[in-house]
Amino acid sequence: MSALAVPSSVDSVVELLEKHDYFADRRLATSVFLALTMGRPLFLEGEAGVGKTEIAKVLASALRRELIRLQCYEGLDTASAVYEWNYPRQMIEIRLAEAQGKVDREALATDIFTDRFLIRRPILKALAPQGGAAPVLLIDELDRTDEPFEAYLLEVLAEYQVTIPELGAIVAPSPPIVVITSNRTREIHDAIKRRCLYHWVDYPSAARELAIVRRKVPGADLRLSREVVAFTQRLRAMDLFKAPGIAETLDWAEALVTLDKIALDPETVGDTLGALLKYQDDIGAVSPEVATRLVGEARREAAAELGS
Repeated sequence: MSALAVPSSVDSVVELLEKHDYFADRRLATSVFLALTMGRPLFLEGEAGVGKTEIAKVLASALRRELIRLQCYEGLDTASAVYEWNYPRQMIEIRLAEAQGKVDREALATDIFTDRFLIRRPILKALAPQGGAAPVLLIDELDRTDEPFEAYLLEVLAEYQVTIPELGAIVAPSPPIVVITSNRTREIHDAIKRRCLYHWVDYPSAARELAIVRRKVPGADLRLSREVVAFTQRLRAMDLFKAPGIAETLDWAEALVTLDKIALDPETVGDTLGALLKYQDDIGAVSPEVATRLVGEARREAAAELGS
């Protein structure tokens, strides 16, 4: 199946993403449109669970492109992210050459540092795909890596190329669609951000979150969906260590459906908070009294909306 052309307008981006179950606000859709049209990397920053990674997945699916994902972590280096030489195979080649009496070291050195001995990691795969349209390259959670790796990315993001000493510069014939995400556990260097279009992905509005829940958890009763969203929105206003993201809202709604619930009640909230909150201090902050108050507020808001 051939790749699709990039959308021709912001409205087309909104429509394309929504068709693939991603409800983007106008500002995010504009950033995506500009990144696609201008051929610039898109740098998405925001709290965990707000849909940053999902953007890359949806774009790959919607545009029929291969998704190449580089999951970042502390200590990530070029051997894991870009390329490395197949040293065992090179050693076998050297031994075979010696056994055959071919000891021209200069020719042998040239022969073993060729493409057939190159192990391609995500970044090189994205820049030099083995066929088809340019892929979507997701560099996920860049804030988990070290600064030296950030410095290495500067050439990739500015020129869409990598330099391999033995082979020279490998330039992408067609730039990949690059999406970089960060949970902002540390600041990313300005040099990276200057090479990208930047967007802060915030928690969704109640209306947008409800649309997401209705699409992603179709088994949830409308009343339950509204109460779940109203309750979660109120939780985010509390002083929590980690407020629930969209992913947690969906997990919670799915859990409530599994329990055959059609409405919230304080007891069920207390029993299922582990699907919504991931730190004991946050769970402890939602005391029975707090849960009762929030459930009451969520019920009244949902009832008002259903009655309108």
